[in-house]
Amino acid sequence: MAVTIGIDVGGTKIAAGVVDDAGKVIARRQIATAAMHPTAVVAGIVKVAQELNAAAPGTTGIGIGAAGLIDGANGVVLSAPNIAWENVPLRQMVADRIDLPVVIDNDANVAAWGEALYGAGKGYGDQIMLTVGTGIGGGIIIGGQIYRGAHGVGAELGHMIVDASGPSECPCGNHGCLEAMASGNSIGRRARERASEPGAAAVLERAGRDGAAITGELVGEAAKAGDVWARAIVTETGRWLGVGIANVLNIIDPSAVIIAGGAAAGTGELLLGPARDAAAELIIGHAWRKLPPVLPAALGYDAGLVGAAALARAIS
Repeated sequence: MAVTIGIDVGGTKIAAGVVDDAGKVIARRQIATAAMHPTAVVAGIVKVAQELNAAAPGTTGIGIGAAGLIDGANGVVLSAPNIAWENVPLRQMVADRIDLPVVIDNDANVAAWGEALYGAGKGYGDQIMLTVGTGIGGGIIIGGQIYRGAHGVGAELGHMIVDASGPSECPCGNHGCLEAMASGNSIGRRARERASEPGAAAVLERAGRDGAAITGELVGEAAKAGDVWARAIVTETGRWLGVGIANVLNIIDPSAVIIAGGAAAGTGELLLGPARDAAAELIIGHAWRKLPPVLPAALGYDAGLVGAAALARAIS
């Protein structure tokens, strides 16, 4: 049985596991991310890799998924949104400290790869993934391969502009990106902007009667509990997500769309239902064309480490 190590590097935690060739995680480690100390993040990656390598002798490689713009061919993190990394030669830094082949890629790419091989996308052909969490990431699988584009930084689906004249500024600096309109953060922003509305009382109570303390997570919890006002916020957000889905369907025409991420998991069909409805209305040829399956991810928070480990199998 071939086993590899997959590591998912996020802004708050480093999740890692030893994964077999059936996609099963057979050993795990997780530590906090020292996001403002880039060398400490690398040290954390090496630490969990060494521990897992010792726990599962015979490991043949390490795959790492990290948020941001990744030059996978050269093993360099060009920039990262939640970690103080700029032109960091991550692959070499890890390989210098542990004697195993190392591959790195964008975190949404590896999550899409994990779902395509072992999760909700298994059995489908060309497919896309949108990771709807604090922000929005994307992964594209075409012809059984991760699509990375000419410079290795393709599939930034969260930064397609869907409302250029709108007021919502994205962390990337543009206005009206899908991330600004349909992420977990956008749910919280909409709710804070409308916190003076009469219907907001129950969500305000959850936030300690402080409108500035309303988060997307609180709105999602209230929506799942049946709060009408919170559900309206989630529905609006879901329809914007559907706009993004329709754009990608019109460009790529995939056989399936996989939706992952904490915000999507926390709201479920309250978000996905309106997204499907909007996408079905907006795709080209909607009068005769059937919307492909828009499915929740099956691997949960394991998608990234499982996909990263699968990439490592290809180089080991």
